[in-house]
Amino acid sequence: MIFLLYIDPGSGSYLVQVIVAAVLGIAFFFRNIKNYIKAFFYRSPKKPDDKSEA
Repeated sequence: MIFLLYIDPGSGSYLVQVIVAAVLGIAFFFRNIKNYIKAFFYRSPKKPDDKSEA
């Protein structure tokens, strides 16, 4: 049995847009988690205060 699927251009364009948005959303989500974890483990040393007593 052969099923022929037809997606009109409007629906196909919307489907592509949804897929791209989902992929980018997932990528940004995991990038934020990765940056949070890196910032937690690799904290920069505190700079000395510039307050000099004269």
